[in-house]
Formats: sequence, structure tokens, C-alpha cells
Amino acid sequence: MAETVAEILDAYRAGAAKPEDIIARSFARIRAHADPAIFIALRKEAEVLAEAKQLAGASGTDLPLYGIPVAVKDNIDVKGMATTAACPAYSYRPARDATAVARLRAAGAIILGKTNLDQFATGLVGVRTPYGVARNLFDAKLIPGGSSSGSALAVGAGMTPLALGTDTAGSGRVPAAFSNIVGLKPSRGLVSNAGVVPACRTLDCVSVFALTVDDAMTTLAAIAGPDDADPFSRPRRLDAPGPMPQSVRLGVPLPGGRLFFGDRASAAAYDAELTRFAALGARIVEIDIEPFYAAARLLYEGPWVAERYLTVRALLASAPESLHPVTRQVILAGASATAADTFAALYQLEELRRVSDHTFRSIDALVLPTAPTIYTIEEVLADPIGLNGRLGTYTNFVNLLDLCGLAVPASMRPDGTPFGVTLLAPAGEDAALASIGREFHRATGLPLGALKAPQPAQARQSAAPAPDEIAIAIVGAHLSGMPLNGELRAAGARLLACVRTAPHYRLYALAGARPPKPGLLRVKNGAGAAIEVEVWGLSESAFGRFVAAVPPPLSIGTLELDGGRQVKGFLVEAEAVAGARDISSFGGWRAFVAEEKALA
Repeated sequence: MAETVAEILDAYRAGAAKPEDIIARSFARIRAHADPAIFIALRKEAEVLAEAKQLAGASGTDLPLYGIPVAVKDNIDVKGMATTAACPAYSYRPARDATAVARLRAAGAIILGKTNLDQFATGLVGVRTPYGVARNLFDAKLIPGGSSSGSALAVGAGMTPLALGTDTAGSGRVPAAFSNIVGLKPSRGLVSNAGVVPACRTLDCVSVFALTVDDAMTTLAAIAGPDDADPFSRPRRLDAPGPMPQSVRLGVPLPGGRLFFGDRASAAAYDAELTRFAALGARIVEIDIEPFYAAARLLYEGPWVAERYLTVRALLASAPESLHPVTRQVILAGASATAADTFAALYQLEELRRVSDHTFRSIDALVLPTAPTIYTIEEVLADPIGLNGRLGTYTNFVNLLDLCGLAVPASMRPDGTPFGVTLLAPAGEDAALASIGREFHRATGLPLGALKAPQPAQARQSAAPAPDEIAIAIVGAHLSGMPLNGELRAAGARLLACVRTAPHYRLYALAGARPPKPGLLRVKNGAGAAIEVEVWGLSESAFGRFVAAVPPPLSIGTLELDGGRQVKGFLVEAEAVAGARDISSFGGWRAFVAEEKALA
């Protein structure tokens, strides 16, 4: 049974399924699960099925998310559906999709509906909502986690292989851990927040929930890119994941800095996962975690709560009773922050950022528990703010310190509930985290979410081709997440590395190519540049078929990579670049495409 994005796309290409089949399955699973608190609003099934059939009739399966159902957190705008942020009195009907949603649709995705959340994305528990508390997938007495509770549960229960959430303080990571799925929190500004109800505008991130790291990265590639509609968006590098680096240095807290609040099962699980990372070749490096905890305390004890207050101050003035009482209590604290408080906190944060930067000189990434423990609904209702704060121990500092994060399932505890870890690194290292996280997730052997379905077969990646493989450098439309990448995957190719060429090439946007394609041309006399490429491995027979299908003016020649290694790769005939736009300054096709999307 196809469960992941990659498996569903393979089924489409093989003719074993159609988009309407997968959409019908999604709605059937929603009905069978019978938890009305997961979705705040669902589209009509007949309408979504009609959209799926229309997509199948109008588009090829080369779209990166062709026919993939997606759920969207209800603080993200979807045209034709109300946005409530889990507060009925705040509800409005947007005139357009949020940028992230629009990009999902352009990639072929089909929106199912809007999911439940902690009101105004304020909370990590999933119980601060008037739309009901959704059931934890592993123990109904436990909280589902938040604030993106509905999105995580929809993926973990198999209703959809993908969902969008948001993450300001851990909302895209904590519920992922509690649902045994992947939660990807991108670098700040990599994904546009246009059309997202702000929690803290300077910190908010649209996040991705998926069953596998590869699916999450495919989605991120589809929605990433600058956006003039969001003043906080920015150009960020987004490479494709490669093999897990050898001897990668993973920072972990000193034993005295590991906080689990008496949860011995989580403490033991964390120790076991560090052993697993070491077995995969990682070097475990102990670091002082206290400066990160100090930054975490700033999020709710400092002036950033005032950003949450700005979003709802009119509603607080006109109808304060319309807010959930705990949400109201948290947000009202932001009304009293002064300018002096703000500057004092900014000064402190800048000092802590320096410490964080210094720490990352000695490590490649942090690996931390996603959450130190989990609580019952009854416990959280009795102490809603204190226990919520504990859940943010390892998440609250991340956006303040401008880090990217990837939460991955790690193990099942003796009580049958999942335990997860999160990889963290400086902004721009999203793909590096994915390279580590995908290998770690594969090694756990865990089933997908709560489905009891096995992970897709995936051999451990190697930086070198196997004896029966030929390495080929990909520069354009066949890159990961690009329109023709499906041709490579259908041929059985596997990604070996993300590298640059030697500085001997120019990259051109070829006129009239459909889909748009670049041409890579070798030049002389020091006039070249280093261009980003992906190196893939193909069997000899598949390589021959692939090369035979390459259309002119492209051809397969020999490329020189940075460091002098030579591989086969795409080149263009010199005559074909006459009048073509030289895009070498972008450093690669992916960066050029992102810029074009932003300007469209």
C-alpha cells in the first residue's frame, strides 16, 4: 500500500493508482478514524475528487507533488475556506491562498481541509481550542501536542501523507514527536509567511509534517523561496540532501544539563538514541546547553509575547471572552512590555547568539530530545502554563537563535508511546540536517506514524557509486524536487552527493525550453564559475536508456567537480547559448528558479 509521497507518485507513474483513488482513500480514513477534532473544516469530498480528476486530465505526473493530498493548519489561508486560528470570533474568509499553499497547488498538491490547533498557535499541548481536543494516536489519555495538533495527527493517522503547520516555539516539532512522524522547521524566511496569521512575526515559520524526511524535503523544495509579499522572507540556500557525512559532530548536553522532569523512560530513550547515532558513525560532543536554555526563557518571559498581543489586541478589547482563557492569560502578559524591556532582551539575545555561534564552530548539529516528556490531558488542564513551558525546553530557543530544525521519530517507549529527537543547526543547513535525519530514521526501523506500515525500502546512501553504477551530475530540471526528477527516480537512480563543479563553467537559461532547463557550458581562460550540481548513481543499463533520451542541444559529457573528480554530466552545445541568459551568478539552477518564482 502506497503511504508516502514517494510511494504514491511511483504508483501514479506505474498506473497502479490515480489521484482520485488516493483522495477517496483519504476521506475514507478520515471517516473511519472518527475524530472530529482533527479538522476544523473539510472540503466537500465530491469537490476534491473533481479537482483530482481534473488534475489527472490536465497535468503530467512529473509535478513534484502531483495528486498528493495535503492538510493545512487553520492559521494558514486557503482560498474558499475560513481562517479561524481556532477562534471563531476572529474568523475571516481570505481572498487568496497563502503563498505556501499557492506553491503547493502549483506543485500538484490537493488541499483536503483546515486542521485544529492551539488557539492563535499559542501552546505546545493541543488542548487550547474550542473545537475539541483531538485524540493522541497512541494513548487517548495523553495530549496530542501542539500547536499544530490536527496537522500532525492527520499525517500520523494516514489521512494524508503531508500537512502544513507553523512553528514559533516548537509547534511543528512537538506534535510530530507525539505522532511518530517527521516535523521539519525550516530556516526562518526560507518559506513565505504571507497569508499566515502571525504569532510572533519576527520568529514564525511555516513547517512541514510528513511520514519520511525525503517527503518533507520534497515539500520544502516546492514551497521555499523569497516572496515580496512577506517582508520577513529572504533568499536562503536549499540544497538537496546527500549521504550522512562521515564522523559528523553532534552536540549533546552535558549529563547535568539533560532535563526530563523525572521521566526516566525518556531519559533512557535519549541515551539509547545517542548510541544509535554513534553506531552510524557520528561523533558525540558534549556541550554546555545552559545558554540555549537562557534563550528559551526569553520567548515567554521576555517581550516577544507582545508580538502575540499585537495580533489580537482589537479582539481582546472588544470581546475578550472569545479567547480561550489560557490563551488570553498568556497573550495579555504581552500588553505590559516596555521599550526598555525589549531592548534589554535584544541585548541579551545578541550575547546568547554569539555563544550559540561559538558552539557551532565545534559541532555540525545539535541532537536533542524533541520533548522531555509527555503529559496527560488531565495533568495539563490542572497546570496549563507550567507543563506547557516544560514541553518547550528543547524547542523555545530555536527561532530566537535563527536555527533550522528537523524532528524525527526515534523509538517507542515501554509504555507504547513514541519518543523523538530533533536535529538543530544554523540557518541554511536544512539539507545537512535532512542528510543526517533520513539515515537515522531509516536505522530505527520504526513503522510510519500510527499506521503499522513499514518505511519504504531505502539502502544506506554512499558518496561513491556502487561497482555496477555510473555517476552522473545533474544540473537542471532533473534536480531533486524539480519537474523531471521523477524520470531519474523511475530509472532507479539514487542521490550520491550535492557538490559544485570546478570553476570552469557558465550556466545559461535556455530559451523556449519546456519545462524550463539550463545549459552548462565549459569555458576557458578563467571565465568560469563553480555551479551547484547533484551527483546521482544509475545502473549501467539505466544510464544507457537515460542518455539516449537526452534531447538536443543537451548532451552527456565529462564534468569536472570541485576537487578535480570527473563524472559524466549534462552539457550544452555552444551554439545553443547564443542569446540565452547567463545565470552563472546564481550559482545554480535551483537558486535561479527560486528567484524567478519570487518575481512572478
